[in-house]
Amino acid sequence: MYDMGTRKQALALVSQGRSLNSVSKEVGVSRAAIRSWQTRIEPLGRTAPGCPRCGDVPGKPGDQAAYSYLLGLYLGDGCISSHRRGVYFLRIACADAWPGLIDSCAEAVGVLRPDNKVFRVQRQGCQYVTCYSKHWPCLFPQHGPGKKHERAIVLERWQQEIVDEHPWEFIRGLIHSDGCRITNWTTRLVGGVTKRYEYPRYFFTNTSTDIVGLFTGTLDRLGVEWKTLHQSRAAVTVSIARKASVALMDTHVGPKY
Repeated sequence: MYDMGTRKQALALVSQGRSLNSVSKEVGVSRAAIRSWQTRIEPLGRTAPGCPRCGDVPGKPGDQAAYSYLLGLYLGDGCISSHRRGVYFLRIACADAWPGLIDSCAEAVGVLRPDNKVFRVQRQGCQYVTCYSKHWPCLFPQHGPGKKHERAIVLERWQQEIVDEHPWEFIRGLIHSDGCRITNWTTRLVGGVTKRYEYPRYFFTNTSTDIVGLFTGTLDRLGVEWKTLHQSRAAVTVSIARKASVALMDTHVGPKY
């Protein structure tokens, strides 16, 4: 007999496109058992607690700071897919280069769905932080068919209220997904001597103009100066280079880790 955690882990790996043979070897159960779970296991979300959006009087998630951060991650590198029998799985891609980011993402997912198992599925160069729940479309109503940049991405009123209350968490989630902090350098002739100067800056790149607008609109409310770079590609890159604005970003966001 295997516990529900083992069953969920095996099904999560299969849902990512893994073969039954590879999942069987990784989890340590037979392929026959996994096939059986695919057809006989009870819905994964059956014992999960209710969603704050599904009540008679819909409310906001309990930990709104964690939600604001996860919303930024989802808009940047996340997707929601249907599984079966009304269950959905949230998947957020996190680069292996930033193990602290992966931990922060998994922690935020676990805070929002505390009774649902959070999986980390390894892929080349990245991990997918994944969690099953019936309620992901309730919590992230931006879910829909097609790519995000090919459809409208608009926050609902309750989401905007959370972002207004926790703007830095939202910005941090977007930077952690589709942004970075780098150090640029230049040289200058001073007293006949060439000196090198280094200065940090932040970048955020996304193909969805709606998501870019959510990012820059929040920066405006926080007093962070920004500008877009002139590029030929479809994606829009936002640059934050002013010293005072970089200092604000360093205080509340900082580099990936």
